[in-house]
Amino acid sequence: MPHTMPGPMYDRIDRAILEHLQRNGRTPNVDLAEAVRLSPSSCLRRTKALEADGVIAGYHAELDRARLGLGLTVFVALKVDQHSRATSRLLQEALAAIPAVVSCHLVSGEADFLVEVAVPDLEAYEQVLLDEILAIAPVRDARSTFAIRTVVNRGPLPVDQWPGARRA
Repeated sequence: MPHTMPGPMYDRIDRAILEHLQRNGRTPNVDLAEAVRLSPSSCLRRTKALEADGVIAGYHAELDRARLGLGLTVFVALKVDQHSRATSRLLQEALAAIPAVVSCHLVSGEADFLVEVAVPDLEAYEQVLLDEILAIAPVRDARSTFAIRTVVNRGPLPVDQWPGARRA
């Protein structure tokens, strides 16, 4: 089960490891150790501890959507009929099965869920919306907002800002 708040306190070396790995998750341990001024064995031990604690949830490659032919990003605000854990689970499972869905968030406000969809064009989005998203039983309403372009894509999290960050 992932932690919602950092458990143990992480020091500046842990934060340096996290900052470096967010920028380049393929960094060899020897290079990472040199960058954070640790021995390779100490660096590997800390990295493995961060993985075991769930702070490092995985490693992935960042892909260019446009170069892959997924030039249209749509944010879909969904309203559902019933508000319950069962409805949330059903929606989560159904949306996870749709390849075009990049992310889904349970939100407060007018919508119940905010879904990010990446597709090639409007025709593909229409198919995803009508045949897949609106076919999910508890979905009552869907409002689409089309991204013109991405202005900020933060990527790395500001590890010095979390509550568990010590200034040591």
